[in-house]
Formats: sequence, structure tokens, C-alpha cells
Amino acid sequence: MPERALLPLYAITFIGTLGYGIILTFLVYLVTGYGGNALIYGVLGATYPAFQLVGAPILGRWSDSFGRRKILLLSQIGTMIAWLVFLVALFLPAIPLVSIDSPLLGVFTLTLPLVVIFLGRALDGATGGNVSVANAYLADVTPEALRNKRYGRMSIASNMGYILGPALAGVLGGTAYGTVLPVLAAFLISVAGTLIIVALLPESRPCTIEEYRELTSVRKVLGQEHVECYLLDRTEEISFRGIFGLRFVPFMLMLYFLIFLAFNIYYTAFPAYAAVGLAWTPGELGIYLSAISAMMAFVQGPVLSALSDRYAEYALIIAGSLVLGLQFLLLVPGSLLLIYAATLFFAFGNGVMWPSVLSLLSKFAGTAFQGTVQGAAMSAASLASIVGLIAGGFLYTLLGPGSFLIAGAIVFAVFVLSFRLVGAQKERERVPAAAAPASQGE
Repeated sequence: MPERALLPLYAITFIGTLGYGIILTFLVYLVTGYGGNALIYGVLGATYPAFQLVGAPILGRWSDSFGRRKILLLSQIGTMIAWLVFLVALFLPAIPLVSIDSPLLGVFTLTLPLVVIFLGRALDGATGGNVSVANAYLADVTPEALRNKRYGRMSIASNMGYILGPALAGVLGGTAYGTVLPVLAAFLISVAGTLIIVALLPESRPCTIEEYRELTSVRKVLGQEHVECYLLDRTEEISFRGIFGLRFVPFMLMLYFLIFLAFNIYYTAFPAYAAVGLAWTPGELGIYLSAISAMMAFVQGPVLSALSDRYAEYALIIAGSLVLGLQFLLLVPGSLLLIYAATLFFAFGNGVMWPSVLSLLSKFAGTAFQGTVQGAAMSAASLASIVGLIAGGFLYTLLGPGSFLIAGAIVFAVFVLSFRLVGAQKERERVPAAAAPASQGE
């Protein structure tokens, strides 16, 4: 598929992060305004990945059977309805339902709007398989030699949403309509994403006859013919548990989990550090995070494009994780010079590592079970997000800036583990994934 044909897919990725980028800027103020506290804010943040943990693997597996486009549409409609529920919550009276005054949990009141906002985030998470299905879609239509570059461009689209979202929220939130206008904008943006899928996005895979990998937990399926794309006449589909019999996939899922765990500790601890330790305003924090996203978009564009022509994915994952780990060390001393220098390490390290992880995972997944594997990866990310979001606040409370050492240690563990990918990728290139024998399963 030519690059221009992927523009609708990139647009959907951009729209997804743009909507969340808009709401992220003022969500904490909205929660506290409706009676919540930091604990409620953290639990609300974990609600989306908690429900995504259940929904993503199901949607990924469905996309293998019914088609990427249909499941992307289902996911996008779920997001659209979730934003509508969120918007309705803003017009509800702040009726107190439960009041808590506890030394452990703090002081907060659970009001009706907060409960409805929780429902909206839960619905969005349950139908939040759009990232994993989009990753599978890109793998379907992209030759392996181009995957690293194209995953980099998809990451650029994602980062652009996080760059423009807070800026748009600032403009809209500063009007007389307050938080209503930004949430309405997020809803309308999700409507636009739905229309793009309906009008511009074709189904991703041609009808083929494929040979499927042997699995340790399911029977070998050979020569299945696609009567229609994705309407597979399978005698047995791969289960969520069955993907752990695929060669090297469990190892990649472990890396996926560790990377997201470190990121979510950082994304919880750093805002607290900026607000309390550095006394930054929300505007200063927004500028800092937007600067990281902007630099990362540059790295994932021309820089990654040049590097991926010369180096294999495993080399970029190893180098990127090392540089990313150093970023966390630079945050600990509290020097503003080192904190801003850390943005360069973050942008380069994550910018070359993450698209390479996505590309290599798609190669190990093969063509038969791409959606199921990507859904499992999103579940690993969701589980890591739940743990990391809660642990980040807890660790910062105990350790202050020392919490970044924990995140750095996790990334350095990824660096050490990634050396195993040297042999794994070389072996995979010698033995096509679709023919890998079950006896080699992890």
C-alpha cells in the first residue's frame, strides 16, 4: 500500500491522542472541582487501562476474524459515545453520593458527575482497541522492510495529538464556556474519526492462502483459505493464552510491559515533582511536555528514517533504551539545566526505541494472528499503566525525585534484556515466522 493511502490511518491515530490531549490538561482540576482528590484522580486515570485490559485482546482477536476496519469503527464509535457521556456529566448537578474522611484515603466526596465521568472513561477503555488494531492494520499493509519507518510516522501522528491537544484545550477552556467547550471539541473530533473510517479507510488485507504457525497450546492450522478477507473458515482460532506459544512473542510482551511500567511511573511522578518540587505552573509543565513531544516527532521522522536504513530494530531498541534510561538519572539532582537536557535524551531514546519495538513485535506476530498479538500487547500495556499510575504517586510520596531511579532501573532492565533480540531477530530472518516450529516456542 502506498504511503498516501495510510493517511486515514495516521489521521485516526492523531485524532485519538488529540481528544485525550485536550482533556488531560484540565482533568485534575475537573476532578477536584467535583469533590475528588489526588486518589480519585489516580483511580480515574487507571480506569481507562483497567477496562482496556479486558477489551483490547477481545477486539484484537475479532479484528483477525472480522476485519481491522470493522473493529476500528466499533472502537471509534465507543470512544465517540464515551465522550458524549463525559459531556453529559458536565451538565449534571453535583449531588454528593459518598463522603470519605480517612487518614489513608484522604478527604473526598464522590458526586454524581464524577460517577458519570468514571462510566465514560470505562466505556472508552472497554472499546479502546483502536491502537492495537491500528498497529495490526499497519503491519498488514506494510512490507517488513518499511515497518520501522511507518511505525515511526504513526508515532509522529500520536505525538502531534499530545502537542496540539493541550494548546487547543488552553484556547477553548479560556472562554466563558469553561470545560464544556474542550469536551465538546473532543466529542466532535471523535465524530470526525468515525467518518474517516467509514469514508476513507479500506479493509487492510487481501484474500490469501496462508500457512499458520504451529503453537504449543493450539492445534496446527495449515492452508486455511480466506473465502472473504478475514471471514476465515478456521476450525480453531488462537486463544489469548495460545499466543504465548508463538516464538519470541512472550518476550516482546514482557518488554512491552516493562516499558509502559517505567513510563507511567514517570507520567505520575514528574507532574507532582514539577508542581511541588520545582513549583512550576501548569503552563510551564505543558510547555515542557509539549517540547518533548515535538522533539520526539522530529526524531521519529527524518532521524529514525535514516537510522532504520542502516540499523536493525534490535540495535535501535538497545541504543534507545540506554539513552532513555539516562534521561531518568538526569532528573534526580533537580538542576533545571539537567532537567531540560533530559528532554533530548527522552526524545531520542524513546523516539528510536518505541517504533522499533512495534515493528519487531509485528514481525514476530506474523500475518495470521497480528490482531490477537497486538491486543495482547495492549493488555500488557494496560496492566503496566494501572500498576505504574498507582505506583508513581506512591513512590514519589516516599522517595521524591528518587522515584525516577526506579523508573530508570526498569528501563535499564529493558536495555539488558534487549540484547536477546540480537539472536532472536537474526533467527527470525533465517526462519520465517509462519514456519517456526512449535518446539521453539517460549
